[in-house]
Amino acid sequence: MSDEARASSAPISVSDAVALAKGAVSSWPTLVVSGEVSGFRGPNARSGHCYFEVKDEGAAMSVIVWRGTAAKMGFQLRDGLTVQLTGRFDVYKASGKLSFVASRVEAAGEGLLRQQVAELARRLEREGLMAQERKRRVPVFCSRVCVVTSLSGSVIEDVKRTLARRNPLVEIDVVGCSVQGSEAPATIVRALSTAASARPDAILLVRGGGSFEDLMCFNDESVARAVAACPVPVVTGIGHEPDTTIADMVADRRASTPTAAAESVAPAIDEVERQMLQRQVRLGRAMSAALEFRAQRADALARLMSGAMDAGLTRRRMEVEAMGARRCLTDPLSPVRDREADLMQTEQRLHDAIPRALARDREATERAAARLLELAPRLLRPAESTLTRLAASLDALSPLSVLARGYAIARDGAGHVVKDAAALSCGDGVRVLLGTGSFEATVTAVND
Repeated sequence: MSDEARASSAPISVSDAVALAKGAVSSWPTLVVSGEVSGFRGPNARSGHCYFEVKDEGAAMSVIVWRGTAAKMGFQLRDGLTVQLTGRFDVYKASGKLSFVASRVEAAGEGLLRQQVAELARRLEREGLMAQERKRRVPVFCSRVCVVTSLSGSVIEDVKRTLARRNPLVEIDVVGCSVQGSEAPATIVRALSTAASARPDAILLVRGGGSFEDLMCFNDESVARAVAACPVPVVTGIGHEPDTTIADMVADRRASTPTAAAESVAPAIDEVERQMLQRQVRLGRAMSAALEFRAQRADALARLMSGAMDAGLTRRRMEVEAMGARRCLTDPLSPVRDREADLMQTEQRLHDAIPRALARDREATERAAARLLELAPRLLRPAESTLTRLAASLDALSPLSVLARGYAIARDGAGHVVKDAAALSCGDGVRVLLGTGSFEATVTAVND
């Protein structure tokens, strides 16, 4: 269809036109584009997305980096940074604007170095080398410091002048090393070891300003680990204020410049004197106040002790006087006399009581005897009848009654009762018991 035919056809809506463009653009392949960041805006405070343009000598295009992609970059985007973008073009339906949506962002040139440094920093941070609790305390007043830096630059002279100006009492040792180039990390590690062996109060690791590439030796992993493992507190002063290296992050203290690092370990001598005078005055006042407080407390304790001592002595005196006034001490024989009087009174009461007691007992015995005489007949009558009955039974059973009726009991010579005549022989003597009396006889004959 010719252009005239299209022009004469019915118009379409803007939404349809944008949809056609979006459909056409979505068929374009994934591209890898390199360019310089310009007009950077982001991350957006609400959405977290980044918006900017990339340009070269001949053209520019709009770029969108969604929040998830931005979180994976590992470095900060900024104007002037050369980046390599992987993504596809897309048309924003609401405005019809063509933008390049980056699914991957990589730094190029210096940006790549910064990305590598950022990745190393994150790894060392996860290991705890940058934790505040690991860092050692730098003494407030360092009497001896060791400076690790290049001996050929002006930095060492600046540090010496600063230390001499602020506090000439500070001793300075210097250990030289290279602070730029590929060989610098190894020399810095050796210099730190040498400086630590001298056991100063602190080590100053310093270098003057330079480009990011010039300071790369202080972003080296071996240097960072040597700083973290150093047995002596390390203070860094590398580059200028905006420059921050990994050595600064793991150091025990980071100063913005070499001069600031020197100032941080050597307080000004006049400031030290002023603080000493102030502390002397405060110490004197505190001592005077403490002594006055102790004196007041001692006086109060003395008064309390004196009062307590007087009260105690008075109490003891009253107790002694009370004991001295006791009768046993003033008249030792009084207890004996009192006891004697008590015994005499007891004796008298006993003499008076015995006749009365005997009279009462006699009267009671007489009354009891009279009552017994009155009761005796009644009490003995049952016993008399029982006794009579038992006597009659006894008399009836008595052998004497049998003998009285004409019977006799014969006993042999041994005194045994003879129950059977066969037990006797002629000539045996027997004794015969009668009802009245007895006689002895000789057996002349034995009859069965």
